Amino acid sequence: MDVRGRVLERFLRYVKVDTGSDDEAPEKAPSTDRQLVLLNLLKDELSSLGLQEVTLGVGGVLTALLPENGHAAPAAPLIGLIAHVDTYPGTPNAGVRPLVHDPYPGGDLALPAAPDRTIRVSENPGLAAYAGRTVITSDGSTLLGADDKAGVAEIMTALEYLIANPDIPRGPLKVAFTPDEEIGRGTENFPPLEVFGAVAAYTLDGGPAGEVENETFCADSATLTFRGRDVHPGYAKGKMVNAVRAAAHLISLLPGDRLPETTEKRQGYLHPLGIKGDVNVTTVSFIVRDFDMEGLRSLESLLDGLARTTEKAFPGLVVTTELKHSYKNMRYFLERDPRVMDLALAAVRDAGLEPRVEPIRGGTDGSRLSEKGLPTPNLFAGGRNFHSVQEWVPLDDMVKAVEVVVGLVRRWAAVGS
Repeated sequence: MDVRGRVLERFLRYVKVDTGSDDEAPEKAPSTDRQLVLLNLLKDELSSLGLQEVTLGVGGVLTALLPENGHAAPAAPLIGLIAHVDTYPGTPNAGVRPLVHDPYPGGDLALPAAPDRTIRVSENPGLAAYAGRTVITSDGSTLLGADDKAGVAEIMTALEYLIANPDIPRGPLKVAFTPDEEIGRGTENFPPLEVFGAVAAYTLDGGPAGEVENETFCADSATLTFRGRDVHPGYAKGKMVNAVRAAAHLISLLPGDRLPETTEKRQGYLHPLGIKGDVNVTTVSFIVRDFDMEGLRSLESLLDGLARTTEKAFPGLVVTTELKHSYKNMRYFLERDPRVMDLALAAVRDAGLEPRVEPIRGGTDGSRLSEKGLPTPNLFAGGRNFHSVQEWVPLDDMVKAVEVVVGLVRRWAAVGS
């Protein structure tokens, strides 16, 4: 089987399906009907490959089972493979025109539809290593969708390869394709874990070849509500309490070294996402991120302190804070079963790569699944510059991801009861 050709063909086909999610549709699952187009396509492909129990749930989570093949150890455990079909709604999604640079000649990559958004080697240090090889981008008018259609294509190709090579030992394998991951709702309609049945799972939603991610942020959201007092502006002296100005004042107090723009690696941050309202009532939404719960609580305490400082600066103002838990660092849960990471690292080495264990400065479906009880680290899928029209993915990395999945299945097949 031509893995290289199959994963490329799938990827190019999948990215042309508009699957942007919509965080303004909180009551709908999936948040957009267009995600169902790809989910139904995948449902048909899974059935054609011969998978069993192919089910598209009411909330848009597609699951299927590849049974063990008789060559695995007795009672080899069932593992899961997961990728999300939706793409980031903040960048144009519709009408993706993928460009296959084969070979990529080296140097900066110009995007014909966005000459001002050239993918520059100086800003993408890994790009130069792929000179003479195949790199895929969009034309610059949209994102590419490698996040996470690269992962979807890799899982589908790995399934096809396993079926075409029945001598490869494999235990039972469950796959899941989720909607709405980009808006934090990818696991809301995930099957109960006892129904899904896996002892461990892996998302394919990461970056360069070799990366295995075993940590995510501890994450909460915060909504600050500023309640002021509106009066006619011509007679406002000593009476008006402007909630809009108060909100802007608090934002101006945010420490410059605790913002997404100024933090990296294991540093946490406060991120004001949006502001809306009027003189009477204004709300500001934040996300709060840190790799440890202590750091998360410290940032939330800092935010509350800024709220109290703002109340003093605007007499008569009342600021309330509503916190909502999102997920904890998956590390807390992965540490309970070392096999989950050990076998992933071994599979990466089996593919001829040196694994790099990295924290994710973001979230995956695995964040919530790990917290619920299904340990789910994240494997590389190859993409770079996620959520951007400058997104790119090397075909070699996608092929390696397929190899890692096959190796992971083989490794888990040797684990007995």
